[in-house]
Amino acid sequence: MAKARALDKRRKSIRNIRKITRTMELISTATFRRAMDRAVSVASYTDRINDLVAGLVRSGTEIRHSLLRQRQSVRNACLLVLSANRGLCGGYNGGVLRQAVLRWEELNATVENLRLEVSGKRGISGLQFRGIRPDETFIHFEDRPSYDEVEAIADRYLEAFETGAFDRLDVVYTKFESLSRQYPVAETLLPIGDLGGDRTAEPSDESQYEFLPSAESILDEVVPMSFKMKLFKCFLDAAASEQVARMLAMKAATENADQIIAHLTMTYNRARQGQITNELLEVIAGADALSK
Repeated sequence: MAKARALDKRRKSIRNIRKITRTMELISTATFRRAMDRAVSVASYTDRINDLVAGLVRSGTEIRHSLLRQRQSVRNACLLVLSANRGLCGGYNGGVLRQAVLRWEELNATVENLRLEVSGKRGISGLQFRGIRPDETFIHFEDRPSYDEVEAIADRYLEAFETGAFDRLDVVYTKFESLSRQYPVAETLLPIGDLGGDRTAEPSDESQYEFLPSAESILDEVVPMSFKMKLFKCFLDAAASEQVARMLAMKAATENADQIIAHLTMTYNRARQGQITNELLEVIAGADALSK
């Protein structure tokens, strides 16, 4: 009887855990859909900005901006790592950390001064465990990073780049492409090397533009805005990818709980059946003894 009770107690415990994982799966699904919608809309906006600058290139306008200019020598660099504040999201944080360590080692071997900034408690603790101490950390970015919060960081990066505090900015995050495809990447956001598309292309006669007040003034607005939107999209991609990873992890945990519950139920029924059989045999044996 004690074995059956222990099995029933364990089965109830697994059922309670299943309720938690199922609830987290549903919450992650709802949060992911909102994050995906934001990421897609920002991607469309960023593409339109890039198309505008590409139009400047096709019109034959000479593109000159400090954020587009490649530095001859890179002495100072900044590495930003975007991770999660919470766990229970499969290999999401592990993939980001592996990519971050690779890029950190690469930059650390080629530049004189490397500044490391990390967003997310898991990334902070993971890098510190590997002996890499961040210079600055952020833990206030949650499931829905706001543009104002990201813009404050972007303005600081722009000022540091233009004043020469660093010559290069790399970002490590999880890129979101679809529900079935997300992967950690390391991208260089500053200088913006490919904003204008193919600069060696011949001017197009089909695209005639008139810029008011001037092409330069438009670039002064568009190029920094493009960087801010790219950085914002990195945060949105990271948030959407985190929710996908958590949704899939909780779905797998729920399915595993169902399998364990089914196995425990079968084992419990067998144990209970054996106990009932033994009790019947004892009753029959007692009745036989009394009849003699």
